[in-house]
Amino acid sequence: MEFNDLIRSRESIRSYDPSRPVPEDVLNRILEAGRLSLSAANRQPWKFLLISSPGMLGKVRACYGREWFHDAPHVLVVVGLKDQAWTRSFDGYNSVETDAAIAMTHIILAAENEGVGACWIANYDPVMLREAMKDVTGPGEVIFGITPLGYPRPEFRKSGVKKRKPDGEVIERI
Repeated sequence: MEFNDLIRSRESIRSYDPSRPVPEDVLNRILEAGRLSLSAANRQPWKFLLISSPGMLGKVRACYGREWFHDAPHVLVVVGLKDQAWTRSFDGYNSVETDAAIAMTHIILAAENEGVGACWIANYDPVMLREAMKDVTGPGEVIFGITPLGYPRPEFRKSGVKKRKPDGEVIERI
């Protein structure tokens, strides 16, 4: 898909077909987009945890109560590695959150390009999610976001409407 069309057509998907897992080759292309994303000083301070097993999905799904989230056949957890991120010497700013956000954006756009639905979720219970992920995350690893990955239900139709501020409100040319 042409990139500008991809940007215009992408929507957060909240309707997943639980009977249709995403093929491994498609998941690999989506994850590769995250792996290749940019980061401060090219530190790549992240881990992508792709959850597909029923047991682990059950644990992760418990942290977010929306029914549609429970239908997605896969959940991706983006973890930032704070101790591996670049830190600005002037004020101690650590780039891990920015780097993780860039990677998540690449992943979500790659999913859209593959026809796979995604929805960046930040409104999960962080205590429950940390508990669910305690065996696969370590010290200094911070969960920054989760997204379901799956094909939309056959009856799902995108709204085609993006409510965005006009360019005059968000763009200044100086």
